Parts: sequence; structure tokens; C-alpha cells
Amino acid sequence: MKLHDLKPAPGAHRERKRIGRGPGSGKGKTGGKGMMGQKARSGPNPSPTFEGGQIRMARKLPRLRGFKNPWRVVYQVINVGQLNDVPDGTELTLDEMAAQGWIHPARPVKVLGDGELERKLTIHAHKFSASARTRIEAAGGTAIETPWVRERRSRSHGPNPAMRNRRAKEEQKA
Repeated sequence: MKLHDLKPAPGAHRERKRIGRGPGSGKGKTGGKGMMGQKARSGPNPSPTFEGGQIRMARKLPRLRGFKNPWRVVYQVINVGQLNDVPDGTELTLDEMAAQGWIHPARPVKVLGDGELERKLTIHAHKFSASARTRIEAAGGTAIETPWVRERRSRSHGPNPAMRNRRAKEEQKA
């Protein structure tokens, strides 16, 4: 095989459309742009929000000012006073809280110190406020912090997050 024998695979290379090269080409005369009008001319077309000259919807609506942090972490809140329904000496895990319907399992949980705790409980959560921790320990229980691992997404939001996160999950297990 020599250099002049190399060719692309069949179907890999497509000839470009030769626009405006006569009626026999199939794209002659107007070059696939229809007849006259602003969109047939050279240069930029009107903006996607253009509505024929009337004030467009995009200008009628108020602008949302400021900055919305895409990496913010919004915690689900459980107060210490809500945990008095649980029997004494129970180990309250995140799975049990989700089964009770108190939390959504996909979002992180923070325990706050509002109310009084009258039970000795072992509570698992992602975060504890200082007052919640002191109230749990004053009642004879323990507060166990479990790390919350956020599902990493690609910046392109492409398919198959399982493949991207495989390495992170293997490191977590080890």
C-alpha cells in the first residue's frame, strides 16, 4: 500500500452541496433560501425571539436579576423535637427516615436543635447543628455524621453517568 492508495471508508466522506450552480443542481437560482425576504438575504437572520416587529415576549417579561449558584447544597431539615415519636434506644438511620417519609433519600439531611429531645437515640445524618448535637448528647444519645457524596455529572450533561462515576464508587468502597 502506498500513500496515493489511501481513501476514506465508503460513506465516510460526503461531497459538499454546490449551492446556486444552475437549475440542474437541484439547489439553483435561490440556493435553497426560498423567494426573497429577510431570511433569504446574506448576513444574520432576525433573532430567535423576533415577532414581526411587535414588542417581543422576551422584552415584556421581567428579568431575573442576580446569581443562582448551580452548586448550592440545599439540606432537608429535621428538628430534634420531631424525634420524640421514635422509641427509646433506637438507631435512626437515613434509610429508616426515608421509609418513615420524613426525608427524600437523594438529598442531604441536617438535624437542627429546635425542640426538646426526651429519648436516647443514635441518629445518622449528613450534618448536625451545634445545638442539636448538644441536645442529643444531653439526652444520652449519639450523633453520627455520614458523608454525603454528590453524584457528579459531566459538564455536557452527556449520557451514561454510571461509567463516569465508576472510579469514584470504587474509591469509596476501598
